[in-house]
Amino acid sequence: MKVLLTTDGSKQAETALQTAGRLLHKGRHQYDLLCVAPRLAFPQSKARKEKPKIARLHQNYQDKAASEAKEILLHAQAQLATQGIEANTIAEVGSPANMILQKAAERDLVVIGAHDRYERSKQGLGPVATRVVAHASSAVLVARELTAGRSLRILLGMDGSLASEYALQVMLRMFDVGTAEITLMHVVETPWIYLGLEREWLDYAESGIDRNDQSFQLERELQNEAEDVLAEVRARLDGVGLSATTLIEEGDPALEILSEAEKDEYDLIVLGATGEHDLKHQLLGSVSTKVAQDAPCSVLVAKYIA
Repeated sequence: MKVLLTTDGSKQAETALQTAGRLLHKGRHQYDLLCVAPRLAFPQSKARKEKPKIARLHQNYQDKAASEAKEILLHAQAQLATQGIEANTIAEVGSPANMILQKAAERDLVVIGAHDRYERSKQGLGPVATRVVAHASSAVLVARELTAGRSLRILLGMDGSLASEYALQVMLRMFDVGTAEITLMHVVETPWIYLGLEREWLDYAESGIDRNDQSFQLERELQNEAEDVLAEVRARLDGVGLSATTLIEEGDPALEILSEAEKDEYDLIVLGATGEHDLKHQLLGSVSTKVAQDAPCSVLVAKYIA
């Protein structure tokens, strides 16, 4: 399997590499380490009027950027080596997001920090990471700092879709989860969620509502489906020597997943994503993007492309 590790020399990038070193299988994959220096741009009118001067400035910038990228890569390469990862280095000049997306097309997984180097003070994802999560054809690991000194805690979102099945496969193939504590989570999306009604509405009105009503039949069907999905995945994990607990919640998938991640201090959330949607499921792509943006921990987004 081919893994693209990205760095810009920032603290967030260093943290992402440390996290990747702990999460990924060391000897199973081919690792490439990418640093992209943003291209220097000048207004066209100025470039035409001062062409010789602009050319010198551009060349000086290129030389300095190449030297800085080399130093960043050597430092990151040494950091990875201490974790048992041997990585080839790649230095490029251009749009960081575009270059990462281009390289991602040839690989199975991209590892990126929660920010690019110009967004260190902001919460959530920086613009580069946001674009990579949304548009990469490969799986993407948004790697944040792990809690030291304990087993990994993984929250695996499963809804019975091909996307969540693919996410499970990516996790098992690429991540070292042999000693991890795994929780399988399914969020039931009941009809009143889309009407802006809370679960308490049903509890309050229950005595006056016909339990044979189609909405309640759907609720029971969704609950039964959730139990079946999680039971099947749990059995599959048992078959490869992994144990897991199960959790079923009701509500908005992104908000419920984020709430659970905050409450029980997970190290990694694993989600599938796809562009397909129907009456029963929300647009999974929007769920994975929301979770990757706001999660307090690392997030693996495995995009299923039919």
